[in-house]
Amino acid sequence: MAERIPVLYQKKPCYDIVFSKSFDELWQELAVLECENKRLCIVTDSKVDEIYGNALLEILEGKCRKAVKYVFPAGEASKNLDTVKEIYRFLIEEGFDRKDMLLALGGGVVGDITGYAAATYLRGIDYIQLPSTLLAQADSSIGGKTGVDFDGYKNMVGAFKMPRLVYMNLAMLQTLEDRQYFSGFAEVMKHGLIKDAVYYEWLIENMYEICERDLDVLQEMLIRSCTVKKLVVEKDPTEQGERALLNFGHTIGHAIEKSKDFSLYHGECVALGAVAAAYISWKRELLSMEEYYEVRDMFVPFYLPISVDDIDPQEILRLTKSDKKMESGKIKFVLLKKIGKAVLDTSVTDEELLAAINEIYFSEEDAHA
Repeated sequence: MAERIPVLYQKKPCYDIVFSKSFDELWQELAVLECENKRLCIVTDSKVDEIYGNALLEILEGKCRKAVKYVFPAGEASKNLDTVKEIYRFLIEEGFDRKDMLLALGGGVVGDITGYAAATYLRGIDYIQLPSTLLAQADSSIGGKTGVDFDGYKNMVGAFKMPRLVYMNLAMLQTLEDRQYFSGFAEVMKHGLIKDAVYYEWLIENMYEICERDLDVLQEMLIRSCTVKKLVVEKDPTEQGERALLNFGHTIGHAIEKSKDFSLYHGECVALGAVAAAYISWKRELLSMEEYYEVRDMFVPFYLPISVDDIDPQEILRLTKSDKKMESGKIKFVLLKKIGKAVLDTSVTDEELLAAINEIYFSEEDAHA
């Protein structure tokens, strides 16, 4: 029997997060949403489609009014309005109306694109999340943030659109390449660092099982991570205040991501941004030196970077100013008051940001030192 977490919106039930180890119970969940009378479109990318696309289509065919599949090229380069435009065209040609539904089968890019298409096609149709990566299962599939990149600027165009269901097949994590899998751990670590010190310690204690992808341990981990995000989202669904704490590591992380032309995975950049934010927290005497180095070094066993080469620190600083989290000309930066408690701060200076960027910058001089 699958486990589930209900998510509320304005104190009313909105959707369930369902944790399973297969797709065996998916149609049962879709039937609750009266999908037998709907047209269903699986939106996925070329990589995920190779493994799961046809199998999922077979689950749906004959049970709903119509089941089709739209596939776009895998990668961040597809996360733009051109891809959304092609999804619109496909849906129009297939006769989709407001009572029909999209199924986002894939990682964060697929979920964000599909959610944005659902939010805007015919002024909004339903969609569900079928996240395939650790990053998507732990974080991006939950909370209704959708969007695409614009001219290389991360998630600049988007909308809030809650899914009708998030169905996690944890077995999908076992088919991920190592780098893709561990990239998602940055968001997992983030949840412990900003909201739950006990969970952070649990992650350390279960390091081996997490790295080995033990499904029982991963289920407990994801339930705990999703609970952290759920509680934050329920209090602040459209990011007017506390939800911004979930952006820990993302301001500098997004700048690095753009500077490196998306050659680094999102989670890898978040890890770098988290180290930089923890560094500023230490320098402001919010964290002790020992706590800073522990936070920094905890990314290493999960194969996440804590330094980066081939960047221009001044360019990274400039790119942080184009981040969508700017407010009245100031960056809403997330710092750690202590492990397990994050705070929003708008007083972080350019000098502090540059010092933090230089802390994670591995230059040629360092290589020859």
